[in-house]
Amino acid sequence: MAEAIWSSDTGEAVYRSRDPVRNLRLRVHLQRITSSNYLHCQPAAQLGKDLIDLATFRPHPTASGHRPEEEEEEVVIGWQEKLFSQFEVDLYQNEAACQSPLDHQYRQEILKLEDAGGRKNRRIFTYTDSDRYTNLEEHCQKMTTAASEMPSFLVERMANVRRRRQDRRGTEGGILKSRIVTWEPSEEFIRNNHVINTPLQTMYIMADLGPYGKLGYKKHEHVLCTLKVDSNGVITVKPDFTGSKGPYRIETEGEKQELWKYTVDNVSSLAQPEEEEREQRVFKDLYGRHKEYLNSLVGTDFEMTAPGALRLFVNGEVVSAQGYEYDNLYVHFFVELPTSNWSSPAFQQLSGITQTCATKSRGMDNVAYFSYPFTFEASFLHEDESVDALPEWPVLYCEVLSLDFWQRYRVEGYGAVVLPATPGSHTLTVSTWRPLELSPVAELRRFFIGGSLELEDLSYVWIPGTFKGERLSRFGLRTETTGSVTFRLHCLQQSRAFMESSSLRKRMRSVLDRLEGFSQQSSIQNVLEAFRRARRRMQEARESLPQDLRPHSPAENQRS
Repeated sequence: MAEAIWSSDTGEAVYRSRDPVRNLRLRVHLQRITSSNYLHCQPAAQLGKDLIDLATFRPHPTASGHRPEEEEEEVVIGWQEKLFSQFEVDLYQNEAACQSPLDHQYRQEILKLEDAGGRKNRRIFTYTDSDRYTNLEEHCQKMTTAASEMPSFLVERMANVRRRRQDRRGTEGGILKSRIVTWEPSEEFIRNNHVINTPLQTMYIMADLGPYGKLGYKKHEHVLCTLKVDSNGVITVKPDFTGSKGPYRIETEGEKQELWKYTVDNVSSLAQPEEEEREQRVFKDLYGRHKEYLNSLVGTDFEMTAPGALRLFVNGEVVSAQGYEYDNLYVHFFVELPTSNWSSPAFQQLSGITQTCATKSRGMDNVAYFSYPFTFEASFLHEDESVDALPEWPVLYCEVLSLDFWQRYRVEGYGAVVLPATPGSHTLTVSTWRPLELSPVAELRRFFIGGSLELEDLSYVWIPGTFKGERLSRFGLRTETTGSVTFRLHCLQQSRAFMESSSLRKRMRSVLDRLEGFSQQSSIQNVLEAFRRARRRMQEARESLPQDLRPHSPAENQRS
């Protein structure tokens, strides 16, 4: 009989199952082949290095020191099923060796097995998640394959933390802790709170490969298979189930080197169609109840927007200000809503003032970190359906001021920016400027006694909402570029159009598209408007000249 090729892939395999792990069943088959000395003497010109006619090398049982019933063994094992080894049988029969309640429980089970005629297994046994071997194996587990591996600091610390279901202490998630920050954490506190505590259970399938009459020695124990299951239904098997692959091999060490083969197969019973259908109904009912539970948490008081309206929520933060001349800065900011189609609740506050903050040197600039939070909401109701009607977007204005030792303030800069028209997180940097007087007296007054030129209307930084003219002139206003202010904005938008698939959604979508491009379109429109005004003035100047002095257009020159 020619044996199949040995399986050399002893790595672990990961499976995921929704079925309870208690239904897992494994069939382990162990068989002694021959003394490895025969394998070392095999000629190279035979069938192959791994293909051996093992039937010709099978020695006489009396010559190998094994009884015929110990040459081969097959056991079906369930999850966390305890099969005692000869070492454990000899150990727990002595009552003085029992120290823990688990030891006494094992002693009672072994006595019952002895009364029933002894244990059925001989060489194959198991270590469950509660056994000492599991603790020691995880504590001494190596991270690499090096023989002289030295455990690192992280390995030593992780070895002290057993990720076990039974070791999980009561959670305090529902109790409000009095101390949010623990300034002097103990080692146990760090171990319990700063290491991932995934519930994990382990089981080892072992084999005692000692010769006949010498079973029960630790040096003859070998790991056949390691099983790990977590609370998410992830099953890790090392090595993988044999399946269609060849058997795994174990070559013992010592005076009499032996060669053993074994296979590990999954023999869990398949669910019947009736059970699968019943399970699907249970899952469907569970998901339905969970959906109802979530709906009950939301309640019926969820406020919807009016048809055709868009609600804007902004959770913002004044992060920092940098590049200013003086120290002890604070920021005054407000949001201006366009007069058309925009509104906010009566209780809503659209302005704020940060705390006074000292600056720190960061590179070439002095930076003041505020971390000042603010929030507001506004609503937009679209009434004009014409395509040419471009909706305006709210503008955020800011004024940076400094405070000296005598509590006198001075203006450091003005700035404005259009709020983002797309939902999400945005970080905006607003460059600022301040009015400037060319007189040295003004700068001396600003340095010694405070005070400086100020804008009477802060909306003059942008285009004021009350401005109705054609031209907004800033001619003659001398300014100086100062620093910049950083805002972090988290924008949310709510509208029924996001849920509807009717023409209202398409109409609202067009509005949002135009709103999204407002910041770019507004600047482009200003440029185009300036060109139109310049062209209009050139046309007026041309018409005011005499006929003979008027410049001819290219078409007139061609006709002439």
